[in-house]
Amino acid sequence: MKQELEIEFKNIVSKNHFQTLMNHFNITKENLKEQTNHYFDTSSFSLKAQRSALRIRKKEDSYVLTLKQPSGQHLLESNQPISKETLEQMLASDSFPDGGIKELIQSMGIDPELIQYLGTLKTFRAKIPYDGGLLFFDESHYLGTIDYEIEYECDDDKKGKETFKALMTSHSIPIVKTANKIQRFFTRKQDI
Repeated sequence: MKQELEIEFKNIVSKNHFQTLMNHFNITKENLKEQTNHYFDTSSFSLKAQRSALRIRKKEDSYVLTLKQPSGQHLLESNQPISKETLEQMLASDSFPDGGIKELIQSMGIDPELIQYLGTLKTFRAKIPYDGGLLFFDESHYLGTIDYEIEYECDDDKKGKETFKALMTSHSIPIVKTANKIQRFFTRKQDI
């Protein structure tokens, strides 16, 4: 199991602002690669109650089970590669795979066998190196909604915040408080 501190800055943008930035960085629709996030929690949202989230991300032919937990101002991401068969078992809520993620969930006082599939979010993503970090362009589709997000990941919190703010300001894009994808997914799910 691999763990890393996720230092990222994100901003929901309009479709027009998204297209403006894609044009600026010479990114076309063909550069956007599909990835699918399947989200999980208990029926009483035990993970969400602890500001944590569980997903399986399918990218091309690989599958990664990820637990995100709060760590200061950022998130600690724990990743465990899984097989397609394990994904299918989890989608059917048949079983939870052994490994580090299961142990972390148990250490949170949550029974992994109560974890169930809640839904899917599909993202079309491009990423480029930008000022010492990575800049992501995400078009996400979920529960009848499409949203557009710009995300910047880096290793330095202070520099990253300044870099991201400067990028948004230079393109006259307002910075808005932006929930992460799983939070937006759950908010939308509660609305319908």
